[in-house]
Amino acid sequence: MVVLHSLQLAAPVAELVDATDLKSVGRKAVPVRFRPGAPQLCMSSLVVNNLTVYRGERAILSRVSFELGAGRALVVTGSNGAGKTTLLRTLCGLIEPEDGDLHWRAQKLSSRDPEYHADLAYLGHEAPLKMDLTGRENLRGLVGLRRTVDSRDVDAAFGEMHATSFADRAVRTLSAGQRRRIAFAALSLLGATLWVLDEPVTNLDRAGEALVQSLLTRHLSNGGMLLAATHQPLGLEPSLCDSLVLGTVPA
Repeated sequence: MVVLHSLQLAAPVAELVDATDLKSVGRKAVPVRFRPGAPQLCMSSLVVNNLTVYRGERAILSRVSFELGAGRALVVTGSNGAGKTTLLRTLCGLIEPEDGDLHWRAQKLSSRDPEYHADLAYLGHEAPLKMDLTGRENLRGLVGLRRTVDSRDVDAAFGEMHATSFADRAVRTLSAGQRRRIAFAALSLLGATLWVLDEPVTNLDRAGEALVQSLLTRHLSNGGMLLAATHQPLGLEPSLCDSLVLGTVPA
């Protein structure tokens, strides 16, 4: 079950919870217009050094390091159990690392720092939607944690994901792929610089994959950043992408 509530971390932040969710935290609500192609507010970089995460006595991640700059995508791959989801959730402040440090905009800070979270949006395996609400009601609730939008923005976001025809149906009546499209419509309105996505094209048909590819490409062209764990090709221009391959965790 997905709920909207406040989660107490190092500082109060707004959280969309199911452990596999679209997460938008930190910023107070401000008016925004949805404008495809609108530039990001700032150029940023994410630097991670020697990130180590244990589960019990076993190291799931060991001394993982990388750098991600504005307009770039880091595609994380590896076999099942290699730590892809663990890496994403750690960078989102949902798992506490044993060691390592994180720099955002040239400042060393915690993965639970509210300034960092204000620039971050996370979409996990499952769309973070409340089943008895419509797609439109869900989108307004998700985006409303960060900012206010008017109906024209909402309509444009649904239109971009070809979700208008089912936006006013209860989410419990939608297919997994349709729910995914609703979640990406919400993501497009958040205004976050760093998108952290776990298996972003899961449950989508080819048409849906193409829509997500277009959305991700536009985000990068506007100076946004993408960190995605995936088993499937995202169709992005290779020149925009770097790769991080995680090793298999011993049985």
